[in-house]
Amino acid sequence: MENYFNILFSEVNIALTLLLIILIIYWLATMITGIDFDLDIDVDIDVDVDVDLDPGIEGGNMDFQDVANAEVDRDHVVNKRTRKLKWWQIFLIYFNFVGLPFMFTFTFWIFLWWMISLLTTSITGSYDNSFGYAIVLVAFIPALILTKIVTTPFKSFFKNLNKDGDKAVDFLGRKALLLSSISGDKLGNAEVMADGNVMSIYVKSLDGSKLSFRESVLIIKQSDDKNYFLVSKE
Repeated sequence: MENYFNILFSEVNIALTLLLIILIIYWLATMITGIDFDLDIDVDIDVDVDVDLDPGIEGGNMDFQDVANAEVDRDHVVNKRTRKLKWWQIFLIYFNFVGLPFMFTFTFWIFLWWMISLLTTSITGSYDNSFGYAIVLVAFIPALILTKIVTTPFKSFFKNLNKDGDKAVDFLGRKALLLSSISGDKLGNAEVMADGNVMSIYVKSLDGSKLSFRESVLIIKQSDDKNYFLVSKE
């Protein structure tokens, strides 16, 4: 037992071991408290996705969860990009850091990296020498490949969930309260009560007519890209 402890917290493995412990605490705190500690990181993909967004969107409420949990279609990246993607953007997309919740993929990656490093340094007895550091660095690559393989099947699962991890709610036919004025092609936010919870959604006027702030509207249908809802006056 003492030997295992020495390997876990050896000078070679201690960084990944501590990081994994922090991640375990993170997930336990999330499950127990229900508080979402998701990182507020903006991933600028620079692709021309078929989202009818314009500079007139009000509120600036799109956060990391909207990006991290969004399903990025390969066609959007390969066939419809407006300019060449940067290397780190390709990296994030390919290894599922975009397309799945960021912390979900990140946790899988750190766990697999830790596991490969731990097993390899233990077998070779290099957990306390310079060769062990080289193994940890090299393990970075197979851990990413395994993360890609392991997390890809989860895409279909998360596709059916909303950004908070709950089963997607059917908003069609419900009443909503506008949190911003919209008209034409302008997108705005609206508040809707569903299953006892108040939720915020992106909306656009069905016929382009002006709908005012705090006005009650009816949700008619969802956009083809499933990024917003079309609404009209009651």
